Amino acid sequence: MAPALTLDLESGFRSLLETAGLSPAASRLLWLPLPMLLVLISAVVGVLVTVWLERKISAAAQQRIGPEYAGALGILQPMADGLKLLFKEDVIPARADGLLFSLGPVLVVVPVILSWLVVPFGQHLLISNVGVGIFLWISLSSIQPIGLLMSGYASNNKYSLLGGLRAAAQSISYEIPLALAVLAVVMMSNSLSTVAIVDQQNTAGILSWNIWRQPVGFLVFWICALAECERLPFDLPEAEEELVAGYQTEYAGMKFALFYLGSYINLVLSALLVVVLYLGGWGFPIPVETLADWLGQSVDNPVLQVFTGALGIVMTVLKAYLLVFIAILLRWTVPRVRIDQLLNFGWKFLLPISLVNLLLTAALKLAFPGIMGGISS
Repeated sequence: MAPALTLDLESGFRSLLETAGLSPAASRLLWLPLPMLLVLISAVVGVLVTVWLERKISAAAQQRIGPEYAGALGILQPMADGLKLLFKEDVIPARADGLLFSLGPVLVVVPVILSWLVVPFGQHLLISNVGVGIFLWISLSSIQPIGLLMSGYASNNKYSLLGGLRAAAQSISYEIPLALAVLAVVMMSNSLSTVAIVDQQNTAGILSWNIWRQPVGFLVFWICALAECERLPFDLPEAEEELVAGYQTEYAGMKFALFYLGSYINLVLSALLVVVLYLGGWGFPIPVETLADWLGQSVDNPVLQVFTGALGIVMTVLKAYLLVFIAILLRWTVPRVRIDQLLNFGWKFLLPISLVNLLLTAALKLAFPGIMGGISS
């Protein structure tokens, strides 16, 4: 495992400012607004790329051309969509609860953006190395259904209320199996830190990735993540054929854009977390030591560290967008399920399987600590 140049962006940024002569208090004050700025830039860029991919991949799946006039290959189409929503009239229904109606979209998008703080994009690109990063993400993700239910209730529309109720029921059904799948990974890694979980998977290249030791947990987590993102076939809270647009029915302009933004940010975030938990994060399919031997360089070589650090960021993004590609294909492959099938699948199938997987992981860790164990926190 290659040694890290810095623990995270915060330590590197503050060390640079203190070297320039600033006090530790001043360097910390200057750092405070930067994490959210970095998160917003990363999230917005990720959403723009994902929206463009959704349009082009969906068009290819249906043997269409897709957007091609707004920029080369339609690459500016997501920006055109954003500008269109920005200039649309922002309407609040006459009998809606204005405060809750406006607060709902905010509660949907803010927790998702905050969750990006715990995602390590690379060995040398860590916005915040939180020791309980995984549980912080789970706690933040539980706030989003409150915003959806609030939006549906405040709209004073029966379709919207049904969509909000469906969103809350769906989230409760799939949040528990998702948390149990995460607990199995935490148990093997002996840490709640996303950085430690990735480090534990990068000891022997692709063979040490958690997907081989937790294949059931990987499938449960990915299915639950799609349900949390309300992607087809789990888009029951906003099924157009049944609920017009669900909790979004009465929204327009930038309030609707916040729902749109939160959905795609959550999809990219879920793909990144699958990469962190099961696909080795920034790790390469081959160990770094083997790569250094092939290049005839030492692992401690600064040039090699910079190269592997940059390549690790590329690996994280490529793995995440491979999962986004699969999620988009699933939209045009698997038909939408009924609401009773959705809830039965979560409570009667995924929950028992994830619980058995957790118990088996605990038993195997006790029986074979050398194989199932990880690094200590």
